[in-house]
Amino acid sequence: MDIAALPFVDEHATVVTAQADAVWDAVGDALDGSFTPGYARLVGCADRAASGPRPLAVGSTVPGFRVASAAPGRELVLVGRHRFSTYALVFRLDEAGPGRVRLCAETRARFPGPAGGLYRLLVVASGAHAVLTGRLLAGIRRRAEQVRSGTPRRTA
Repeated sequence: MDIAALPFVDEHATVVTAQADAVWDAVGDALDGSFTPGYARLVGCADRAASGPRPLAVGSTVPGFRVASAAPGRELVLVGRHRFSTYALVFRLDEAGPGRVRLCAETRARFPGPAGGLYRLLVVASGAHAVLTGRLLAGIRRRAEQVRSGTPRRTA
């Protein structure tokens, strides 16, 4: 899939007070717990279950996504498709000062046909996508900062 050819949808970012490796681990943990197989089946996702190596690597899947590329501590590219859309979610980790990482989530997607247009209205134009992406980033930030502070991570 040519990710650059997919139209830009949005980008959200947060600054995490942790090292890049802790943020990277938190991204993988959060993705494993964030997407449900039920929704993936409902919309007809190509990848409906978690599989492959952990930490996430090329070929790993989470419901709705397949890892297209993984540069630990720097960038994770997820791609997917279902009845209403072809999409990519790109996580980028950039140094933001000593012990701080800027975590960015960029979404690109194509919504073909009338059904795709309606789906875009329901998910993107409604603001639901922005809210969910913001929650995902906040959860990643909390996980990574808990590791940094020595607070045990929950594993369920």
